[in-house]
This record gives sequence, C-alpha cells and structure tokens, in this order.
Amino acid sequence: MSHWLVCGAGHWGTALAVYLAGRAIPTQLWGHRREHLPGMGGDLAPIFPGVPLPASLQITAELEPALTDAEVWLIAVPSHALRGLLRRLRGSMVPSPIALVLASKGLELDTGARLDEVVAEEFPGVPLLVLSGPSFAQDMLAGRPLAMTLAGRDDDIREAIRQRLRSAQLRLYPSADVAGVCLAGAIKNVLAIAAGICDGLGLGESARAALITRGLAELQRIGTALGGQPETFTGLAGAGDLILTASSNLSRNRRLGVALGQGLGLEAARAQIGEEVEGVRSSRALYGLALRLGVEAPISEQVYRVLYQGESPQRASVALMQRGLEGAAPIMPHRDMG
Repeated sequence: MSHWLVCGAGHWGTALAVYLAGRAIPTQLWGHRREHLPGMGGDLAPIFPGVPLPASLQITAELEPALTDAEVWLIAVPSHALRGLLRRLRGSMVPSPIALVLASKGLELDTGARLDEVVAEEFPGVPLLVLSGPSFAQDMLAGRPLAMTLAGRDDDIREAIRQRLRSAQLRLYPSADVAGVCLAGAIKNVLAIAAGICDGLGLGESARAALITRGLAELQRIGTALGGQPETFTGLAGAGDLILTASSNLSRNRRLGVALGQGLGLEAARAQIGEEVEGVRSSRALYGLALRLGVEAPISEQVYRVLYQGESPQRASVALMQRGLEGAAPIMPHRDMG
C-alpha cells in the first residue's frame, strides 16, 4: 500500500507524521536511532510524553523497508544530516517518489549551499517542495491553527500536495520561490539568536522590536542576494517565522541567545538546551556567504562573532548601536499568492 514516509523523528518530524496520520494519509515515521524513537511505549515519549500514538502511524528504525511503496518523502532532519540521508535514499534502489517535501531548515555548513540545492544535487529529477513558516511542533500536535508556505516550481505537483496537506487546522499558501523560502528558514534562526541575546542582556522589549525589524531588512537583503524574491521575506516563511522564532521561549535558537546574553558560553548554552540549535551552524555558513557576496549583514555578523570569535554579547550590542546608517535598507512590500 502506498504511503508517505517522514524521515526524521525529532519534534517537528514526529508532529508532521502525527498530523498526516490524522489526515487519513497512510504514514510511516523513520528515525535512525531506535532507542530514541517515539511510540515504543504506546505514547510519543520521549519526544512528547503522554501524547497517544495514533494507531495508523507506523514508526520504524529500518529505512529500506519503509521506502517500499513510499509515494512522498517528507524530510525533517537537521541540516547537517541532510546530504548523508539523501545519499542513503539514493542508494536504496527503490523508485523515486512523486515528490520530496523538505521541512528542514538551515544551510549546509561545508558548502554554504541552500538545502534545496543539496536536494537538487542528489535527486535532480525529483520534484521538490519546501514546507516552511511560523510553526511549532507543539501547536501542530495540539490542533491549533497554523499558516505556512508550500513552495515548489511545478505548479501541478505543488497544488496536488497542498490539497493533501491543507485542512481546517493548516492553511497553506503556495509559492514558486523555492530558494527564498529555504533561505528564510535558515537566516531567521541566526536572527532569533540575536533577539535572544538582546533579551538575555535585559535590553528591553523596545530594543527587541527594533532588532527584529532591522533583522527583517537584513533577511531580505541577504535572501535576495542569494536568489530569493523580495516578497518572500515579508511573508509567512520570512517575517512570520522570524517573529515567532525571535519572540517565543519555545524557540531553541532564541533560548540559546538568552543564555549567551546572560553570560553562558556557547557550549554551556548548548548543553543547557540539550537539542539541535540550527542557528549555530547556519551562522557560520551565513557569515561566509555574506562576506563572499559583499552583502552587509551587521546583525548576523555580530552573532557570528559572539558564537565563534569570543566577542562578548555586550560589545556586540554596542557595535550594532554605534554603526552608521549606510546599510539601513528599506523593507520591500509583500504580495500574497492566496
């Protein structure tokens, strides 16, 4: 029987798999470490303890059997694990899916490549869709309303997948800007660390609002230089996701920034959170890209200096406030597609 395969049994992958199963879509969830898989005790512990395991959701650590008859692959693994997973999928000798839906966010550290570029290199003939926007796994599991962007260059396949995914809970806006949606999801994580540092330093809500607003201009400036469309960055995948990630304590990137602002070192802050913080890796890749392209990215630069060059959060804050206004580009307006 054909089914959807969700690769990545972390919080987001698990929440997406539960959502798909609730939509009566036959779904299997794969994770590479059996001891960390949810559902082994009848609920979704250790990811979501106390949340019942849907009867229709199959969870496995065996990838090759799960690939049999998988018509759609939904990828929700950390960015650093993406290429390795894709190469394993490519070597499985099973037919390619009708579509690959990418729900991961970040940049490839070694190359600085967008994640859609990584997919295109490994699976050049498979239609790619990118699912992104302001969303937390806990909200999806609780049935709370969400609005996200589904990007893809093939209009027919994008619409077919959108119709399968959309519901009274999940509103999906179509986009053809795959590059921009991927970039927005990566860059906003770095800016969310900056917002957390601002809060950790106790600079106040006014300062945080200013930082998020200027961060949005920076997001748009970098994103367009790297191939995205300006309006993408003021939509759900850009501004929407940035506002959520920079403002909520559910955001690991923001929490890491808060810990740094309160005086913890990077490794201590990461240990305190205990989970992958995508913005840390993305910061290094983003800094290199901005330098190469000559794009002014003062907030991202200061985050990089705090994370990797030993700059204190206090000095980074002062550096931002004392810089000139020559890089203060305006924010371009947004046009919705639906």
